Amino acid sequence: MEKEQVHDGQPNPENSLDFSEHFNQLELLETHGHLIPTGTQSLWVGNSDEDEEQDEKTEEWYQFKEKKMENDPSKLLLWAAENNRLSTVRRLLSEKATLVNTRDEDEYTPLHRAAYGGHLEVVRELIAHGADVHAVTVDGWTPLHSACKWDNARVASFLLQHDADINAQTKGLLTPLHLAAGNRDSKDTLELLLMNRYIKPGLKNTLEETALDIARRTSIYHYLFEIVEGCTNSSPQS
Repeated sequence: MEKEQVHDGQPNPENSLDFSEHFNQLELLETHGHLIPTGTQSLWVGNSDEDEEQDEKTEEWYQFKEKKMENDPSKLLLWAAENNRLSTVRRLLSEKATLVNTRDEDEYTPLHRAAYGGHLEVVRELIAHGADVHAVTVDGWTPLHSACKWDNARVASFLLQHDADINAQTKGLLTPLHLAAGNRDSKDTLELLLMNRYIKPGLKNTLEETALDIARRTSIYHYLFEIVEGCTNSSPQS
């Protein structure tokens, strides 16, 4: 999974924002990326050439990659979960079930990576082996945050069925709903979250924005908040 960083960007005075001293730059990109001036350099950790060739990768390529990581089963499991290698995930967990909650340097677990990629069968396998749906990264992301960021509604639904916290907040106080609201293609996930009886759409991030505030700016599906407004307003918000 790639992590986005922006360098040398110059702020636009017309779009200046007041930040709390604890605001998270990565999370700011999730909700305010549109404010970055055109032409600002964006660097991604990882091999962009590999991303561009994703559709051209063969089974032999995957097997070659797996063979190189065989001596590091934790690393292999993280990679297999991210790349939807279900048979490899099953094999590794059958050999050593305690690997299920292994973490990378940013505290992402295999479940985070599978949720991020929308790999439902891998998610099922990991949870069946005891994966922690409440695990958080260094930035406070749960697997549900990872699923909702990329409109992986089926994965999000499965996580919610297994006790994921629909109102979990990251260190930047982003909920899964905030992240879904910032995705222009998030109709399915927004519907899933907003129709949940436990959703608290009034929660604010560190920039004092609700998910609806973000949706009005970034998504054509902001009207979905109005559809459920009567239901959600009947419950106290916190």
